[in-house]
Amino acid sequence: MGEPDENSFLFPIFVLAIMALFLVPYTIHRISQALSKKAKNICCQCSICLHSGKYRKSIFKRISNFSTCRNLTVILLWVFMAVLAYYVKNITREIQPFEPFEILGLKPGSTDSEIKKAYRKLSILYHPDKNPDPEAHKYFVEYISKAYQALTDPVSRENFEKYGHPDGRQGFQMGIALPQFLLSKDGTSSGVLLLGIVGICILLPLVLAVIYLSRSSKYTGNRVRHETLYAYYNSMKPSLAPSKVMEVFIKAAEYMELPVRRSDMESLEKLFTVVRTELGLDTKNMRQEQAKFWKRNPAAVKAELLILAQLTRESASVPLDLKSDFKHVIELAPHLLEELLKMAIVRRSPAGHGWLRPAIGVLELSQSIVQAVPLSARKAVGGFSEGNAPFLQLPHFSESVVKKISRKKLRSFQELKEMAPEERSVLLTDIGNLSGEETRDVEAVLDMMPSLKIDVNCVTEGEDGIQEGDVVTMHAWISLKRTNGLTAALPHCPYLPFHKDENYWFILADSASNDLWVSQRVSFMEEAAAIATASHAIEESKEGSGTNSEEIRLAVHEAVEKVKNGSRFVIGQFEAPAAGTYNLTAYCICDSWIGCDTKTSFKLKVTKQKHAVAKSGRMDEEELALEDGVEDEEEADEGDDDYESEYSDDGEDKTKKGHGKQQDSNTHSDSDSSSES
Repeated sequence: MGEPDENSFLFPIFVLAIMALFLVPYTIHRISQALSKKAKNICCQCSICLHSGKYRKSIFKRISNFSTCRNLTVILLWVFMAVLAYYVKNITREIQPFEPFEILGLKPGSTDSEIKKAYRKLSILYHPDKNPDPEAHKYFVEYISKAYQALTDPVSRENFEKYGHPDGRQGFQMGIALPQFLLSKDGTSSGVLLLGIVGICILLPLVLAVIYLSRSSKYTGNRVRHETLYAYYNSMKPSLAPSKVMEVFIKAAEYMELPVRRSDMESLEKLFTVVRTELGLDTKNMRQEQAKFWKRNPAAVKAELLILAQLTRESASVPLDLKSDFKHVIELAPHLLEELLKMAIVRRSPAGHGWLRPAIGVLELSQSIVQAVPLSARKAVGGFSEGNAPFLQLPHFSESVVKKISRKKLRSFQELKEMAPEERSVLLTDIGNLSGEETRDVEAVLDMMPSLKIDVNCVTEGEDGIQEGDVVTMHAWISLKRTNGLTAALPHCPYLPFHKDENYWFILADSASNDLWVSQRVSFMEEAAAIATASHAIEESKEGSGTNSEEIRLAVHEAVEKVKNGSRFVIGQFEAPAAGTYNLTAYCICDSWIGCDTKTSFKLKVTKQKHAVAKSGRMDEEELALEDGVEDEEEADEGDDDYESEYSDDGEDKTKKGHGKQQDSNTHSDSDSSSES
C-alpha cells in the first residue's frame, strides 16, 4: 500500500476523473440537442402574434429559458471541476524520480572528487549541526545523504545504475485515492470507508430508484396521471356529444386537485358573471341553475371557469389571485386532451373499433382552446353551416364583421380562403370595414392556414380482393399545402400563453355506425423522421408482395420525394368485417386550426370467405353448382342492402342493385376532399 499522505493527494484526481466520466458526455448531449433545434421563422407574422410577446426573444426571456435547474446544475458541476483541476495542478505534490546527480547539483558522470566537494557544500547548508531547521534535517537525511551514498558506495551505485534506486529493486506500490479521514493510521481502510461504499454504491442508487419509480408510476409518458386515464375511460360514451366533452375533460385528476382557497370564491364569482353565457344555463330557472352549478366539486368549477375564460378570450378578466392557476390549467390542456382522445379511439366494441363521435368532439374542443373561440360559435348561424368559429380565429374578426361580410352571399369559410387576394381585400376593407394593416394581418394568417388532401388505398397483401377475416392494410398519403410555401409551421394562436405545435389526426371510420377503424397522429414538423417512416413502410410492403429490388428502390425514392414536398405516409391494419359493402370516411383533423379539416369517402367491398376444397381435391358438380347459386343470391342481397354514406357525393349508387352492377371499389376513392367544420 502507498503512504497515507500520498493516497490523500490522489483523492482529488479520483473525484475529477469520476465527474468527467459522466459530465463530459452529458454536456455534449445537451449542446447537441440545443444545436439540433432549427431556428426557422415558422411562427405567424401577424401584428397580434408579434405583439403578444410569445415569440419575442428578449434578453430576459433567453436568460429565463436558459436558467433551468438542469442547466444550472451542469454549470455548477463544471465550476467545481475547474476548481478541483486548479487544486490538483497547484496544491498536490508531484512524485519525482530519485536523481542523485540532480540532488547534489552535478552533471551525470562527475568524478568522485566533484561528488565529495558538492556533498561538503550542501552539508554546510543542511547538516543538523549547521542548520537546526527540522525541514533541513529531513532534506539532508532523505535526499543529500542518500544521493551521496548512491554515488560513492559501490553497492549502492550498482543498484542505482541497475534499478534506478540505491536500495535496489523497489516493490510495486498501490494506493487508495481516498482522503485521510477514511483511512486508519497505517493506511488501511476503516469502517467509515465501508459505510461510505455501502451508502454511495448501494443505498443511494436504491433510494433514487425508489423515488423515481414512485413518481413515474403515477404518470404516463405524456405527463398525465393514471387516475386521469381511469376517469376518462369510464366517463367516455359512444354517443358523447361534442358539447358534452367539456364535462368529461374537467374530470382529470390534475384539475380535481386544484387548490380552492377561501379567497378564491369571490374571484370565481366575478369570473362566473363574465363567462356565464357559455355555461348553457337555463335562463328561465337561472337561480336554480346557478345554485346547482355552485354545488358541484369546487375544483371542477374552478377548472371549468378558467377554461371558459380562455375560450371567451377573457383571460384579462381573470383576477390576479387566479392567474397562476389559469396558466397551469391551460398548459395542461393539450396533454389532457390528447389522452382524452386516446380514450375515445381505444378499441372497445366487439369488432375492435373505437368511437368516432367523441373523438371528433375532443379535437373540436382542442381547436377551440388553441384559437380561444367559444364552443357556441360552432353552431350554424347566418347561413354558415360551420358557424362563426372559423372566421373568429382570424385576427381583427368579430361577430359584427362576420355578419357584414355574410351579406355578400359568402357561403362558407372555405369560399373566403379560395377568393383571389384582391377580391378578398376589397371585401374586408369595403364591407368588413377593416383597415389596410388589419387586412394584411388577415392575409398573413390565411397564408399560414393549411390545405389538406387525402389519398387512401385499402388492400390485402398478396390477394386481389378483400374477404371477411382478412388482414387489410390501409395506405394513406396526406398532403399539406400553404400559400406561403411552408410545410412545418406554428399555428396562429395569440391568445394561447405558450407555444403549440400543429398535430393532425388521421381517422378511418364508418360514420353511419360511429365505428372508428384506424387512427394515427401525423406531424409535419420533423421531415427526417417522416422520411424514415415512409421509406421503411414502403420497403416492407413491397418486399412482402415479392417486388424486385429495382422497383422497391424507385418506390422508396418516390415516397421520399413526396415527403419532401409536404406529404406524410400513414399505414394501418384492420381485420375485414363480415361480407358486405361499407361506406367509410377518411378524416384528417387538425388539433389547432378550425375549418382546415378534410375528409374523403369511399366504399369498401368485403366478400365471403372462399370455401376450402375437399381433402380429395374434388367437389361434386352438383354441390358446386348449388354453392354457386347460393353465393349469387347472397351477393344479390348485398346489392339490395347497399347504402350511401352521408359524406359521399356519388348518389347514383343508391339505385344500383345486384352484384353485376356494383362497382369494384376495394381501393377506390370516389369523392373529392371536402372541408369539415
